[in-house]
Amino acid sequence: MNATDAARSRLASPTTLRILRWGGPIVWLAAFAIFWLERGLPLSRDMLVMWILLGLLALSLTNVKGWVRSVVLEWLPFLAILWVYDLLRGQADGLFFQAYVLPQLRADEILGLGVAPTVRLQHWLWDGPFTIHWYDYLAWLVYVSYFLATYVVAAVLWFVARDRFRRYVVMVSAIAMMAFATYALFPAAPPWMASQLGELEPTTRSIGIIWSHIPIGNFDTLYEKGAAYSNQVAAVPSLHGAYTLLVALVLWPLVPRWARVLLALYPLAMTYALTYTAEHYVADIFLGWLYTLIAFWAVNRLFDRLAERREEREAAAAATST
Repeated sequence: MNATDAARSRLASPTTLRILRWGGPIVWLAAFAIFWLERGLPLSRDMLVMWILLGLLALSLTNVKGWVRSVVLEWLPFLAILWVYDLLRGQADGLFFQAYVLPQLRADEILGLGVAPTVRLQHWLWDGPFTIHWYDYLAWLVYVSYFLATYVVAAVLWFVARDRFRRYVVMVSAIAMMAFATYALFPAAPPWMASQLGELEPTTRSIGIIWSHIPIGNFDTLYEKGAAYSNQVAAVPSLHGAYTLLVALVLWPLVPRWARVLLALYPLAMTYALTYTAEHYVADIFLGWLYTLIAFWAVNRLFDRLAERREEREAAAAATST
C-alpha cells in the first residue's frame, strides 16, 4: 500500500466517518446558535438559504463532492429561477393591462353567499389595531410560515428523498412561472386595495399591524426582503395558497398518519389567514390550488415517464450484453 492509499484508508476509517457524521452537524448547530444569540434568527431569504446549504454540507461531510454537485446542478438553478421570478413579478403589473378589481370580488361574493368572506371574518373577529387576539397571532404565524416553508421543505427532501426533491423544485418553479404569466395578463387588486378603491366594504390589511405587536424585531427582515420584490396587484393566484398545498401534497407520503392531520390543516389555516387579513380573496387561493394540482400531476407524470424510459434502456442494454 502506497502513501496515497494509506491516507485514503485513514479518511475512510469507521472512526473518521463517525467523527464527520456527528462533528459536522454539531459544529453547524453551535455556529447557528451563536449567530442566533448575537443577530437573531436568519430569516431574510439570502441568509436562510445560506444556513440551509451549510447545514446540508454539515450533514454531507462524508460526500462533499456530492454536495457540491447537487448545489451547482440542483440548488443554484432552483434559487436562480425563484430570484428571477421575484424580479419579474415586480414588473408584471405594467406589462399589459390595468389592475382588475371586480372579477375576483364577485367570485368571492358568490362563495360568501352575497358577502365576501374577508368582510365577514373581519366583522366577526377583527377588533382594531390595539386589541390583538390569539387568532390574530395565529394568522400572522401561518402567513409568515410561507416565507420559510418552501426552502425548509426543499432541504428536508434533499436529505431524505432526493428524487422527491428534484420533482419538488420543478413543481415550485412551474407554479412560479404560471403565476407570473397570470400576474402579467391579469393584475388583480386584493381585498384591502378594493376597499381603498371603494369597491368593497372597509377592510383592514392587518398583517403589518399584527407584526408590530410581535416582540421579535428581526422577523421584519423576512417581510422586508420579500417586499423588496413585491407587487401589490400580483394577487391572482395566491402563491401563499399554492405552495402551502404543494407542501402538504409532497410531504404526505413521507410522514406518519398523525402528522397528515397537520398537513391537511395547513392549507386550510393559510386560507383563513390570507382571507381574514385581507391579503387575498378565497378565489385567489382556489386558483393557486388549481395551479398546484396541475403542476403536481404534470411533473410527476413527466418524471415517471422519464424513469420508465430509463428502465427500458437499462433493460435493453442488459439484454444486449447477455
